[in-house]
Amino acid sequence: MGFRWFGSKDDDISLSQIRQIPGTKQVVGALFDVPVGAVWPQAEIDALKKEVTDAGLKLEVIESVNIHDDIKIGLPSRDKYIANYIQTIKNLSKAGIKVICYNFMPVFDWLRTDLHHQLADGSNAMMYEQSKLPHDPEALMDQMKTGSRGFSLPGWEPERLAALKDLFAAYKDVNEEKLVANCKYFLDAIMPTCEKYDVRMAMHPDDPPKPLFGLPRIYKNVEDMRRIEGLHESRYNGFTICTGSLGENPVNDLPAIIREFVPKDRVPFMHVRNIKFVNKQGDFHESAHPSSEGSLDMFEIMKALHDTNYDGYIRPDHGRNIWNEDGRPGYGLYDRALGITYLTGLWEALEKM
Repeated sequence: MGFRWFGSKDDDISLSQIRQIPGTKQVVGALFDVPVGAVWPQAEIDALKKEVTDAGLKLEVIESVNIHDDIKIGLPSRDKYIANYIQTIKNLSKAGIKVICYNFMPVFDWLRTDLHHQLADGSNAMMYEQSKLPHDPEALMDQMKTGSRGFSLPGWEPERLAALKDLFAAYKDVNEEKLVANCKYFLDAIMPTCEKYDVRMAMHPDDPPKPLFGLPRIYKNVEDMRRIEGLHESRYNGFTICTGSLGENPVNDLPAIIREFVPKDRVPFMHVRNIKFVNKQGDFHESAHPSSEGSLDMFEIMKALHDTNYDGYIRPDHGRNIWNEDGRPGYGLYDRALGITYLTGLWEALEKM
């Protein structure tokens, strides 16, 4: 069980607080000040590892080593950035990293239309309403920046998104088939290094799991997962199964997805969270983790993991801001800590059944 942490420079949650959450053994971390596409310096990786281990926690999962847009677009310059990525894999391996969570989403890693939606109990959470999605991506950028309240948002790097119109123009000829082909090119290039250095790649689903602003998405459902699985036949080509992201499409059968891919050893990392649908159009907001608070059956999700003898890494995901906390949207301390307690309680019950 782990807890995502944004580092001592950019997270108001301390490692000592994380260590006090019962059952929490590790931090899921990253270097957030390295430009996308650059090699992660060994000294900075080692310093992060030492900081975490000195606090009595492990650092074995990195989320994320983001992929340069030139790789996703398929530009000639991609080979340079893939070479940098390979060197980063080697450097992370030297520090004992076992899993890299990443995504292959064009332009926007994830998006919401409200980062602080007020809930009836007085807490607030992130929300997505299709009717409130701006038609202009620039307006969405402004909306996310205002809603972040000064916190950095993972996947929304200001330097990368500064020239948004140019970025959209670069993607104009990239359809779903081309994006899949570019993903295969990337995986084929890095897999030998992953296998040699024992670092597993775990692709994160699209969030929301559907095309937006005319951009293609390639990890939305079980069919997409089967296609990605076939791009390179290796256990090192794996998935992060995020129950919230995949669950945003009610057609996705999360326990069935778990039961298909965990036995094939393709799931080194799990994000387990709940969401609450608010209408038949699929609008939703994040919720507390228990099944009673959202629309997903968390017991059946955890039971599927237990039934398939899952022994990988897992963390709670987006929580609410509760108890007057005004933290990074989705990543406050208290609700995620409650989520861990709930998930470990379900696991203990399943172990004793």
